[in-house]
Amino acid sequence: MNAWIVTGRSAFALSTYQFFRRAKVVKCITGTVLSTGIVYQFVVKNKVAAASLKLDQDVLKFMATPVTSLEKLSLNKDDIKSRMELLIMEIQAEVCKALVAVDGQSQFVVEKWSRVKDGGGGITCVMQDSNVFEKAGVNVSVVHGTLPHSAAQQMRVRHKELSDGDLKFFAAGVSSVIHPRNPNVPTVHFNYRYFEVDDKKSGKTHWWFGGGTDLTPYVLFKEDVVHFHTLLKQACDQHDKSYYPKFKKWCDEYFFITHRGEARGVGGIFFDDLDTPNKEEVFKFVTSCAKSVVPSYLPLVWKHRNDSYSQADRKWQLLRRGRYVEFNLIYDRGTKFGLLTPEARIESILMSLPLHASWEYCHQPAPASKEAKLLEVLVKPVDWL
Repeated sequence: MNAWIVTGRSAFALSTYQFFRRAKVVKCITGTVLSTGIVYQFVVKNKVAAASLKLDQDVLKFMATPVTSLEKLSLNKDDIKSRMELLIMEIQAEVCKALVAVDGQSQFVVEKWSRVKDGGGGITCVMQDSNVFEKAGVNVSVVHGTLPHSAAQQMRVRHKELSDGDLKFFAAGVSSVIHPRNPNVPTVHFNYRYFEVDDKKSGKTHWWFGGGTDLTPYVLFKEDVVHFHTLLKQACDQHDKSYYPKFKKWCDEYFFITHRGEARGVGGIFFDDLDTPNKEEVFKFVTSCAKSVVPSYLPLVWKHRNDSYSQADRKWQLLRRGRYVEFNLIYDRGTKFGLLTPEARIESILMSLPLHASWEYCHQPAPASKEAKLLEVLVKPVDWL
């Protein structure tokens, strides 16, 4: 058997042991007291090569144990599916911890769920009715199985090369929507995902990445929007200088509420079906984008979380959140796919909806008001950089 040696203080060693007991990977434990601390020797079942994935460091930072077993992740450490799962687990933890720090009072409720009939599951993290956030959700899902007919039909619209009949799929992604309490703090959404489909008729495995990050303010602070877009552009430019203008335009078009004739927010980046130049390069690009979420958004929360606001500001915020609900339920691809997936966890899918929203008949902001100025850039998207 392979042994995993962890050296550290007793408190850390004990928490590590408890964590892996919950993860059900510890077979036995022995301890030896040394002058430098306590050495615990973990004998891991089935020769799990935890050290090769640095799971002794990485997994302990996550909000929960991964959806896929640690043994399988170790044995398939170079597979893109394993790497994507570890990435989204890392991003989930990174964002949650940053939100807890700025909130200062509340913690996330963490719920791990599984699909009974089909494979996989997810981890839902929600902070609700807290000091700074009315609702903040950061979800991870890693699911696989057979695409239902309705979902396959929707997918074939964009992927005409897919054959008719049953399609085996794998999907892994992290998705988040953060609705703040203060109207001066914008809402942010991000989603990064990997999709794989095995087409038995053609004998091909189709794969692609998708995702993006976008901002929805209620009060327009131009310098905040510029900061947000600058960080996204920097993430894109590390890989291809054509990405930011292309994916910014795609974001403006995708998050447009057609029946209202206005955008959901001030955009960001959005891309889907990305499979070039190759799997490794696209994965690195997605990693850069996901890593830009905290530095692009959290400074705006810290800046405005204690700003004063009026009842009129709150009323406007709730009206704009009504628009957010309209987009997510009518147009959003992720919501549609989730609702069509067997054993879908509805609470996790609808996590994106705000805690409070309102609709008012024929509401129009006063001319030259700050609400009217925001609406101007929503009706006609702006190049911020």
